[in-house]
Amino acid sequence: MSVSGAAALVIQHQPGGGLGRWADWLTERGVTPQVVHAYEGERVPDRLEHPALVVLGGAHLPDDDANAPWLPATRELVRQALAEETPMFGICLGGQMLAQVAGGEVRGNHGRPEFGSTLLSLRPEAAADPLFGGLPVRPRAIENHVDAVTALPSGAHWLVSSEDCPYQGFRIGSAAWGVQFHPETTAERILGWNRDRLHRHGAAAPEALHAQALRDEPATVDTWRTVAHRFAGVVTSATHPRKP
Repeated sequence: MSVSGAAALVIQHQPGGGLGRWADWLTERGVTPQVVHAYEGERVPDRLEHPALVVLGGAHLPDDDANAPWLPATRELVRQALAEETPMFGICLGGQMLAQVAGGEVRGNHGRPEFGSTLLSLRPEAAADPLFGGLPVRPRAIENHVDAVTALPSGAHWLVSSEDCPYQGFRIGSAAWGVQFHPETTAERILGWNRDRLHRHGAAAPEALHAQALRDEPATVDTWRTVAHRFAGVVTSATHPRKP
């Protein structure tokens, strides 16, 4: 499949786990998302011919091939993006996959789970990062995970942490970013979360998590829209390099 222009291949792993508000934010800066609904059986391409890759979140570990048979093909796209320095952004499962493919470690049911609006901390290394530089030092983002990255690959740039999950955001090479949190989601999505799952992990009810996230949403919109726009800028610069 040959793709021209600034298009991002987006791999979606489950219903309700789509690109969310990032779809509009990328489009605003000239990047068109092209979503593969892998969980519905849509084929993941054998090769990355798009100028950008976005791998979304899901309820699987990055190597849970038995339950998600499209994951091997997705990992190959991540490997290709890294090898060719194609801009990539991985969210939750996507970030874990990026870390694992590059030589880091991911563990299931590890550490303290995080749900709802969560306080993050930008590390000093984030100041020079093309996406995270200049953001609020203590931003908030929505979390929904029980699995975690437990070791970053050698040479990774560690950008963001939280009290309960150290490896919240990182960059590998010049153009591949992974995050554990969900910059693409909205407070409204929380109302659809599984109540029993939250209770099982000691979290508040969806209504309480939604209320807190709703209070934090104006600030989170400003922060994560900035990141989405910057990522789109990386993509369009690579697609249409400036003339000297």
